Amino acid sequence: MGQLTTHVLDTARGRPAAGLALSLWRIAPSGERVLLTTTRTNADGRTSAPLLAGDAFTAGTYELVFEVGDYFAGHPDVSQPPFLDQVPVRFTVADPAAHYHVPLLVSPWSYVTYRGS
Repeated sequence: MGQLTTHVLDTARGRPAAGLALSLWRIAPSGERVLLTTTRTNADGRTSAPLLAGDAFTAGTYELVFEVGDYFAGHPDVSQPPFLDQVPVRFTVADPAAHYHVPLLVSPWSYVTYRGS
């Protein structure tokens, strides 16, 4: 059964980014964005359940939007407002039977993402 998961690591502090808000959008062929879900990461920097799984997980284009500005806004060692605000990650699912894992490694000044396992 295919599924979509994510994990956010705060690389500035060397720990999971707990409590970070994110949203998942499906991008229609017309370019229209359709909101599928909003959630927050747990203490391990992951969502408590897959973002999509089973029949709800179909081929197509998706966008995860990570609210890193809000996450870093409460940290006293970060400039206000934070340099990064929303971090969008747009990706395509070709095989909905596969596991797609989209991790985000983020600091107040940079981010990296990739297709994980």
